[in-house]
Amino acid sequence: MLRIVNINRNVRSIRRYRQIITVLGGYGLGHLLEYLNFGQVVDFSRRVFRPRSAKAEHLTPPERLRLALEELGTTFIKLGQLLSTRADIIPASFVQELAHLQDKIPCLPFEEIKAQIEHELGVPLGQRFLYVEREAIAGASIAQVHRARLITGEDVVVKVRRPGVVEAVETDIDILMGVALLLERHMARSDIYDPVGVVREFSYTIRREMDLTREGHAIEKIRDNFKGDPNLYFPKVYWEATAKGVLTTEYVGGIKVSDTCAIEAAGLDRREIARRGARAFLKMVLEHGFFHGDPHPGNVLIFKDNVICLLDFGMVGRLDPAVKRYLTDVLVAVINRDVEGLAHIIVEAGDAGETVNMQALKKALAEFMDSYLEIPLKEIEVGRMLLEFIDLISTHRIKVHPDLTMLVKVLVVVEGMGRKLDPDFDMVGHLRPFLEREFREQRSPGRLFREAEQGLEGYLTLARNLPRDIREILNKINRNKFRIDLEHRGLDRFSKELDRSANRLCLSLIIAALLIGSSIAMQGNRGPMLWGFPAFAFFGYSCAGIVGVWWMVAILRSGRL
Repeated sequence: MLRIVNINRNVRSIRRYRQIITVLGGYGLGHLLEYLNFGQVVDFSRRVFRPRSAKAEHLTPPERLRLALEELGTTFIKLGQLLSTRADIIPASFVQELAHLQDKIPCLPFEEIKAQIEHELGVPLGQRFLYVEREAIAGASIAQVHRARLITGEDVVVKVRRPGVVEAVETDIDILMGVALLLERHMARSDIYDPVGVVREFSYTIRREMDLTREGHAIEKIRDNFKGDPNLYFPKVYWEATAKGVLTTEYVGGIKVSDTCAIEAAGLDRREIARRGARAFLKMVLEHGFFHGDPHPGNVLIFKDNVICLLDFGMVGRLDPAVKRYLTDVLVAVINRDVEGLAHIIVEAGDAGETVNMQALKKALAEFMDSYLEIPLKEIEVGRMLLEFIDLISTHRIKVHPDLTMLVKVLVVVEGMGRKLDPDFDMVGHLRPFLEREFREQRSPGRLFREAEQGLEGYLTLARNLPRDIREILNKINRNKFRIDLEHRGLDRFSKELDRSANRLCLSLIIAALLIGSSIAMQGNRGPMLWGFPAFAFFGYSCAGIVGVWWMVAILRSGRL
């Protein structure tokens, strides 16, 4: 049975590979395949595929990539959205374009959604709901949302995962992992960009997003973090009507945070809403280390008394204590304009290679800070400043924590909403009390004692395990089983080019031999004759001509003269 499943999965992968190649070729992105050493595929795509339309020919490479990802569907849309938060690994022009990815596709017929709900809950629809509206109120690539009413009378919204999306995503993840392994072998400085790590991070994120019970737990966790705070509201999760593929939550109605006219008409205080939103977000990040990862205006509603309600917790971010400390130290150094301290924080906490030029890094950081020198603190856009900061350190081959890049993108959105609500919105002013509190907490005697105790425990564990590890190494040496693996990176492309050059040289020698032999046979006038010429000479010239023409055409098509 397992073999049959594997065969079906391989067949799906082959079909998907063909579709991906077709789409990339159609948008003029075949060079991406060439970069992965898919030379024969590239040659074939150049002969067969053309840009999809005259319009596509005039699009920029980032626009072509965005359109290709949208056409390839769920997995690639989500991958593009992830990459739009990774300014440390792709150029800024691609980051900006991928931020416009549209995760909207036509909604499925209600009959398919009904069958999916019953399959996930394991009971007929009528045992949980009085009704479910046939028309969806929202739809995306992973799930679509319908209004409904429970048999107990509560008005709810039901988020239903699309049938077959899990299998499709798993097939795409297998393909992406294969591509990542190729990139790791052939891409320069792959240790910095870590393509396999990016795919693993992406697969972890999208698998969690497809499990809708995790979204329900995220809602409850953030609600518990803000327990007793009357300024925030979170919809209730109805677990009796929730499963991995179905999430049922309380229906809430309110004013979208982007509808400033409606907010003013309702007599609400825009400045107070901006202040509460900023404080709530900063509290999520710097105190709880667990934050909403997609707070765009459609996911933020305003109730009476300026109460803020957050929706759609499918994407959340986490900051462990080490990353929170790194973020705090960076922000403090930037606000205090401490170039020397900031450079050491980056190198010590970031994943920096041995080739980092400290002098060049400090110069770039000084220029970065000088660009904000004349700007009053209250006018600094913290999110965009951090985006520039991440772009700067990535150019110096220093890796950035993925959740930190997500946080910066979210901060840009939150800050934009705050400035729309309040033209005098000051994110630095809201940020300063949190930074001062966190800074004091990091240097409190209790925290220092706990960190010293943890460090001592680590050294004790190391000392306890050291004799065993030494003994194991010596035993392997005595049994001639001690081995050191050396990996040569970047030689595969060189070896293939060397093979190609050797093949061309051999082919040249064969053609030369045929021409010389045929010329000698032509002078001898011996053996069978064909149209008055020696047959062997005629045959030799013909073979040399055909092979030579074929060879030149192949070289011209490859683009490598």
